Amino acid sequence: MSLILGIETSCDETSAAVLRNGKVLSNVTKAQVIHLQYGGVVPELASRAHQRLIVPVVQEALHVAGVQKREIDAVAAVYGPGLIGSLIVGLNFAKAFAYGRGIPFIGVNHLVAHLYSSFLEERTPEFPYVALIVSGGHTILAYVEAPFVHRVLGETRDDAAGEAFDKVAKMLGLGYPGGPAIDKAAQKGDSSYVRFPRPGPGDGYDFSFSGLKTSVLYFLRRNNLLPASGELVHHIAASFQAAVVDVLVEKTIRAAEELHVRHVTVSGGVAANSLLRQRFSEELEKREISLHIPRIDFCTDNGAMVAYVGWMRFQQSPFPKSVISPLDLGPVPNLTLDEEVMFYG
Repeated sequence: MSLILGIETSCDETSAAVLRNGKVLSNVTKAQVIHLQYGGVVPELASRAHQRLIVPVVQEALHVAGVQKREIDAVAAVYGPGLIGSLIVGLNFAKAFAYGRGIPFIGVNHLVAHLYSSFLEERTPEFPYVALIVSGGHTILAYVEAPFVHRVLGETRDDAAGEAFDKVAKMLGLGYPGGPAIDKAAQKGDSSYVRFPRPGPGDGYDFSFSGLKTSVLYFLRRNNLLPASGELVHHIAASFQAAVVDVLVEKTIRAAEELHVRHVTVSGGVAANSLLRQRFSEELEKREISLHIPRIDFCTDNGAMVAYVGWMRFQQSPFPKSVISPLDLGPVPNLTLDEEVMFYG
């Protein structure tokens, strides 16, 4: 029996979760609506909001789980990548909690947490599998051979898919965050209205969405459509979304087939996109490949995925009462999927 508290504060969502033996007892997430008026995340405001929210969010997570602080066996928190001010809040809270209770502190790579978020569901993937992490800050395709044994196959060379969604949404006057706004607008549009380029440098697995974003801008300017309005917004949103989804689905499926895996996971905030989920479901079913996409609240940044990786680390440690991550571990804003903190034990 092990109870793990997980804390996520890498960007603009304050989240805490409690897991018992890898099963979710609670997952409480508070989004910071203050950023909506600025059309994007303001780092200083994000860190201040985390400071206000971290204690009540953790208290609510413990309450919903029906456990007391003294029952927690270890606490896990993201140390990167992310906004440095935001990371510091969750990281310092977790270290203080662990030190005060005399329990292990476990530093978690935010990207690794996304990599295993599908294991929060009842139906879990089997190793090896191909994983697509697609969010506002990252677009990564990885091969996961075994627990904590993975390698990057490809990643974005410029804008992440989620970043492109945000920028195109701004062009179309749809507001922030762009992902949900474009998804909603696209449902009323014709995806064949204009065929935007399907970016994909070379025959590898890398991504590039900067050119696609620029193509949308040039199309609007060339046709004197700025500012866009009416039905046109829906058509362009649908056409742009279709281009992004085509690229993500094609490269992921090609990787799965070339590596002969039978399971694919898709995670990150953009994994909440309705067309992306539909297309992956349809295309992988044709190929008899098992698809694993977490429910929406496990796609976006959440404490449950952090707690799950913490639980995996806790199970690996031969010294359950020892410090698993050093208490002087600091935030690493540009941490990559292949990088990891040195663990004791």
